[in-house]
Amino acid sequence: MSNLQARMQALSEEFTKLQKDLQDAVGSRQKLEAQRQENVGVQKEFKKLKEDETIYKLMGPILLKQDRAEAESTVNGRLEFISSEISRLETQIKETQAKIEKKKNEILQLQTSAQAATQQAVKA
Repeated sequence: MSNLQARMQALSEEFTKLQKDLQDAVGSRQKLEAQRQENVGVQKEFKKLKEDETIYKLMGPILLKQDRAEAESTVNGRLEFISSEISRLETQIKETQAKIEKKKNEILQLQTSAQAATQQAVKA
């Protein structure tokens, strides 16, 4: 019976770790989504600007002039990177959810077999 308990403990720990991994991935996904929204907002602001207007970039406590094409390129590059990271995290989330489901089924099967073993021991 202690073997079953040890196996149950191990499965439970693995299940808990998977749940934490899922929470971390979802949290990272939410942060990236917020960054994406911020950069989309910056893109919209660029579209509102007239050609002769100046763009400034905050570098520490200083505002520096920045070339419009360079600023737009930077924002577009960030958006591409963020989108690829979101896709990667979504894949990771789906995989982790599948692992959690599999681990949950393993735990249920182990519980069922432990209950059956207990019932047989009581009958004997």
